[in-house]
Amino acid sequence: MRKLTAAILVAGAPLTCGQAVAADFPEYPPIIDIPDVDYGVQGSFYLRGSAAGNLLWAKEVDHPTVTPSVFDIDEEGYGYSLGGGVGYETGTGLRFDVTVDYLANDDLQITVPAGGTLVPGPYTLKLRSTVALANAYYDFGFGNGGYGASGGAFGYVGAGVGAAFNDFVTNPPAGALPDTEDDNVSLAAAGMVGLGYDFGAVVADVGYRALYINSIENDAATAPYSIDNNWIHELRTSVRYRFN
Repeated sequence: MRKLTAAILVAGAPLTCGQAVAADFPEYPPIIDIPDVDYGVQGSFYLRGSAAGNLLWAKEVDHPTVTPSVFDIDEEGYGYSLGGGVGYETGTGLRFDVTVDYLANDDLQITVPAGGTLVPGPYTLKLRSTVALANAYYDFGFGNGGYGASGGAFGYVGAGVGAAFNDFVTNPPAGALPDTEDDNVSLAAAGMVGLGYDFGAVVADVGYRALYINSIENDAATAPYSIDNNWIHELRTSVRYRFN
């Protein structure tokens, strides 16, 4: 009898131990949470469009073949610009883009006095330019540690360099030579500052751009002239759309 009881206990021991060990295992396989891999990619490409009103200022017009040869500009020109571009923002506040703008400006004026080579009276300029620039900017947030790409309000500063492809017409007073048209290519540069708001995929801003066109030159055989150091002051609005 003792031998039989011992045999039963030995045979049942594995079952009891198995149930105890099984109780230590979870009822279902554990769920392992694998964090997303951070590849360090913060930036995004974007398209942009801009529109602006402008004022053109320059100091004087140089007519090397007439007397007198230098005429002060006494009226600024007014106009507008429309443009577009493509760029990349790094996610660190820096962004870069290439822009092309169509610029129109009319009525920059000199008044030629009597007694010289030119017919006296007002002479005005009608300017049409295609301005291509490579630009760099820095966006900075206000009080939230952001820099534009993080959302909300931001400010920015920027600068650009490129070329202006100028096409222009000189409108003389009545009784003078007919309108003369010419074109030239000049160095162009710009400085920008403004405020914006980051909505996520869309970013809007408004700002000031000082656009510098080094020279507008008419090489006509009769009374050639040049206008150096042209400054175009723009109040400009822009919208950017991010691809990712």
